[in-house]
Amino acid sequence: MLSEKIYILRRKNGLSQEQLAEKIGVSRQAISKWEGGLSTPELDKLKALSEYFHITIDELTGNQAICASNDITKENKDSAPHKTGESKIGIYLCFISAICLIMFGILTIIHPSSVSQINESSMITLNGTGILITLFILLMILGIILILKKK
Repeated sequence: MLSEKIYILRRKNGLSQEQLAEKIGVSRQAISKWEGGLSTPELDKLKALSEYFHITIDELTGNQAICASNDITKENKDSAPHKTGESKIGIYLCFISAICLIMFGILTIIHPSSVSQINESSMITLNGTGILITLFILLMILGIILILKKK
């Protein structure tokens, strides 16, 4: 409701009814009546309120909750740097893993004896090439998870 929105916006900005009245050029009693739902502001006063609170008249008179929309905007702004940092790390992990897999594939084609040396040096039952490929794929999956992670 309009009366609630005026009250919420005034309180959110730390204003008394008298201070808000001075800012938009009305009496304190007018603000009190608007907030109490006893009367509604005229169009020019709605415009003054919307300009003072930096919102549109539609936002002021519409059914959406102003507090919630402002909080959501703040949350999005606050989480954006964190999310982009994780996305960058994810992109780097995917890129590095892809390069390692490509280089390993080229090494396997150009110098097959090096692959057998890696396999012989591995102490795990999964051969050395399998370990490297698994490691690179896991890093790529971790990168994709970081890119797609939603907060």
